[in-house]
Amino acid sequence: MAAEPTAHELIAKHRSTLDQALEAIRTRAYWSPHPEHPKAYGEHGSLDAAAGKAAFDALLGNRLDLTDQPGTDDWVGEEVSPYGIELGVTYPHADLDVLLPAMKAGQPAWRDAGPELRAAVCLEILKRISDRTHQFAHAVMHTSGQAFMMAFQAGGPHAQDRGLEAVAYAYAEQVRTPGTAEWSKPQGKRDPLVLTKQFTPVPRGIGLVIGCNTFPTWNGYPGLFASLATGNAVLVKPHPRAVLPLALTVRIARDVLAEAGFDPNLVALAAERPGEGIAKTLATRPEIKIIDYTGSTAFGDWLEANARQAQVYTEKAGVNTVIVHSTDDYKGMLSNLAFSLSLYSGQMCTTPQNLLIPRDGIRTDEGPKTFDEVTADLARAVDGLLGDDARANALLGAIVNPDVKARLEAAAGLGEVALASREITNPEFPDAVVRTPVIVKLDGAKPDDEAAYMSECFGPVSFAVAVDSLDDAVGLLRRTVREKGAMTVGAYTADAEAERAVEEVCLEESAQLSFNLTSGVYVNQTAAFSDFHGSGGNPAANAALCDGAFVANRFRVVEVRRQA
Repeated sequence: MAAEPTAHELIAKHRSTLDQALEAIRTRAYWSPHPEHPKAYGEHGSLDAAAGKAAFDALLGNRLDLTDQPGTDDWVGEEVSPYGIELGVTYPHADLDVLLPAMKAGQPAWRDAGPELRAAVCLEILKRISDRTHQFAHAVMHTSGQAFMMAFQAGGPHAQDRGLEAVAYAYAEQVRTPGTAEWSKPQGKRDPLVLTKQFTPVPRGIGLVIGCNTFPTWNGYPGLFASLATGNAVLVKPHPRAVLPLALTVRIARDVLAEAGFDPNLVALAAERPGEGIAKTLATRPEIKIIDYTGSTAFGDWLEANARQAQVYTEKAGVNTVIVHSTDDYKGMLSNLAFSLSLYSGQMCTTPQNLLIPRDGIRTDEGPKTFDEVTADLARAVDGLLGDDARANALLGAIVNPDVKARLEAAAGLGEVALASREITNPEFPDAVVRTPVIVKLDGAKPDDEAAYMSECFGPVSFAVAVDSLDDAVGLLRRTVREKGAMTVGAYTADAEAERAVEEVCLEESAQLSFNLTSGVYVNQTAAFSDFHGSGGNPAANAALCDGAFVANRFRVVEVRRQA
């Protein structure tokens, strides 16, 4: 009974936000309750820049306690920032045979709370995360290598938007069926048959979120909140190099759940010892009924093949393609592409990799441009964008791990280099590995070049691929999406027939497409509530963030019939 006033208060506090989110996913218009600008924080309980930095610094070298998470048998953690700082934060290591049963114990009460209260609790968790956006920004920056402003926005409000979007979709799907119904079937002269029917969304079980290194919150929040809002407990298994942002999330979620009268063990953390590799063990536990994963194709394929007891949602690797056919804003096209290739050192699942350009050149508002001129002009645009080291550091961030650096260095040997990568020093973090992008020219007609452009080369590596014609470009796009997948496709064309040809391929192969971006919207960025991230219809991902299909199979509706 003690939790009931808190429940009413939470619903009253967050119902308006939920309604606005439901309207946003219906209209696909721009909307966000989470401010993007750092100066918007510091009032109404939120941390300003100085307080957020101090809160982050206070975590370093200390244990991050999770209010007596069951089964803790050790403290683990060896995170080192891509900027060279040893974080020194340790986290509870769990005995799964103790933790998982404890997580299941709280599910009946969470199920019985109903969709509206669950949504309100989730929104309270997101509100408290939002209040600590400055702290989270530093945590994301120093685990992912994102530059501060990107870590602030992508790791903060944009990630929170994606979490709220998942809650909105979860709520909409659960209330699609009424909670109760009176059923009466006429029987002619006899009395009608009358039943009362009760419909309850019931959770599948425990959801497992397997976090990624590059976007721990942005990629982690959709699955976490989709599962929690549909009544499931959630176990968060962060990437070993990016534990802190998700551990902070778990701590806040546990606090809110407890205050609302629910079992805090509905959300728990699974940190691991160095080299322990618990993801496979967790993924095949019978208690795990839902898995959300972002990462390599190899492990995503393994999950889909082996975690047979679970509903598995994967975002894997793809080869993102841009067709450059023609343009009526040549400078705008080059500027837009240069930014897209440079942002976060290309360490995004949506960064363009293959630029398909006719070998005979393209038509532009500045006259015809040959293949070599387009690639040289693009190289100059990237150089111009990153010519100032301070600006370059703010855009590039740091290389997240040695594998990305190795791929970047090897790329120069794959073909003719149109733009060489250069090293940049970060004066604030001299140990950070900062590199500008490399652009390599390849020939789409040479089989020897195909191995390079038909494989994902994650990081600041792009290939300018010469093709014979628009038909060849469209054919290569189709084959790439069908065989390798794509999170994004871009195209530049001033020709209506060319536009229709590219669009038809993307409709048939289920790839998200952007045409003629020349201003402040980029092919590798998507907006929650309006843009779908991935489609779930090609090999890059088996789900989209976020749509009804992403949430609807996290619960089932159980009917109870009673004789009236």
